[in-house]
Amino acid sequence: MARRKLSHEGTLVLDCEGLSKLLDDHEPTVAQVAEARHRGMEVVINALTIVEATHRRTDQARLAWLLSGFRISPISDKEARAASALLLGTGLHGHKYAIDAAVAEMAIRQQRPVVMLTSDVDDMKKLCGDRVHLVGI
Repeated sequence: MARRKLSHEGTLVLDCEGLSKLLDDHEPTVAQVAEARHRGMEVVINALTIVEATHRRTDQARLAWLLSGFRISPISDKEARAASALLLGTGLHGHKYAIDAAVAEMAIRQQRPVVMLTSDVDDMKKLCGDRVHLVGI
């Protein structure tokens, strides 16, 4: 399916819960993504989000279809170091918050305004500060 190229009017970032809810056809999340696209926002996920959201029961065909409509942001050593710096700055530990930090670091770099659909509003607020508008799902 060809997708229309829209001028960027900001970025919508999905964390693991956002992707999981889309995979489950959660109506409010589907509507939020549709509204963001209607407004010309680019939908972006961190490559690690795919790993975090995938499990034995994941519908691989649906996952592939959803991912085809997103920009998937890779994580290199540069991004990993920046995510580590976020952790250090907040006092959070990488063992528990590594993927959250990578997602937050990626969100901060996106074209503004940036909106993130997340189930971890408190943790993401610590990591993103006021640079990303957080919407709890």
